[in-house]
Amino acid sequence: MWRGALGKCPACNTRSLFAKYLKIADKCGGCGLVLEGHQADDAPPYFTIFIVGHIIVPVALIVERSYQPPLLVHAAVFCVLAIVVSLISLPIVKGAVVGLQWALRMHGFAEPDAQTDDM
Repeated sequence: MWRGALGKCPACNTRSLFAKYLKIADKCGGCGLVLEGHQADDAPPYFTIFIVGHIIVPVALIVERSYQPPLLVHAAVFCVLAIVVSLISLPIVKGAVVGLQWALRMHGFAEPDAQTDDM
């Protein structure tokens, strides 16, 4: 998970997990690991919302109790802060989810000989 969170290939630890901001590369440029089988679809945004909410809400409450700024200041500052923190953390969380899927051999990361044929 840690390698994925750093944007590195979970298998060889080279920096080639992402092709674009949130697009996972089809395969690793270092070891050739096929990355297109991952299924990190909805989990990273959910985890990101959970993490960002637990960061932003306590800070907003502390600011409210300490300084009591106007509501417009709260809205402007904390909406922008939530968006920035989300944009920073989303690739980290998505990489961690892909790293976890690789570590647990989930979805497209199963070894070819370990896959069973149910027929």
